[in-house]
Amino acid sequence: MTIFNSGGGWFADHPRFFICRISIIMIIIDIILINQNRMNIRFLFKEVRIDDRTKDYVSEKIEKLGKFFRSFKKEAVISAEVEIDLDKKGKFRVEVMLYTPYQKYRGEDTTESIEGSIDSVYEELETQIRRDKDRIITMIRRGGRSLKKKMVVDENARF
Repeated sequence: MTIFNSGGGWFADHPRFFICRISIIMIIIDIILINQNRMNIRFLFKEVRIDDRTKDYVSEKIEKLGKFFRSFKKEAVISAEVEIDLDKKGKFRVEVMLYTPYQKYRGEDTTESIEGSIDSVYEELETQIRRDKDRIITMIRRGGRSLKKKMVVDENARF
């Protein structure tokens, strides 16, 4: 460790600065890993052909649901099955099954356009996921409250 100015500043050779550099690099790598696509999407088309623009739109909407699952482990794989079907009345039925490591979510809708169906399925899945996460958070908080009620403080304890 040097205390004098050696081109990069006296702090450049300090061990704490080296640790800060390593932690910044780890944070950057972590951000890159989070932004990677961890979602597998499988499409199934029945009696319908769609163009690349529509397929990209559907993929984008499904990948947006991945923001709710960032708290999972990095190696957790979230997969989705998208089924698009054209019925006899000329309406598009879109069904999305979302598989996470702990839960399955399903949404389905039938409208005149694929985009309209995928939008309503997205909202339905988002509602299911939010409700499930809120339920988990509530259960965790209730557990903490019950522990506080059962906790006994010793009279001789000093704070």
